[in-house]
Amino acid sequence: MPVAHLVAINLDCPDPARLAHFWAAMLDGEVAVETPDFCAVKAGELLLGAVRVDDYRPPTWPSGERSQQMHLDLAVDDPGGLDDAEARAIGLGAVSEEQQPVPDRFRVLRDPAGHPFCLRR
Repeated sequence: MPVAHLVAINLDCPDPARLAHFWAAMLDGEVAVETPDFCAVKAGELLLGAVRVDDYRPPTWPSGERSQQMHLDLAVDDPGGLDDAEARAIGLGAVSEEQQPVPDRFRVLRDPAGHPFCLRR
């Protein structure tokens, strides 16, 4: 029997509403909570929170100047594959990283607040 189960992940950011709406579109979720300082996206059983932090500075990658602290890996269900999923993510506000270690298996992007995430086959 597990000790606990994961119900939420929270991301620091300068603009919770912008980040929440991005992740809601990416994950086919809905913004379930929206205040100026905190928003939460319901995606299945998981809540993905966006928390306002004054003077927020995004992680650096691949440089370790400011660690990424965590990143999300997303499985691509899109029949168009990684190219299509990456283009759709960029259309929603993501930015593709120049450095792509294994582009045929996964793509590294950043959300609107600068958090790295991967789209995986």
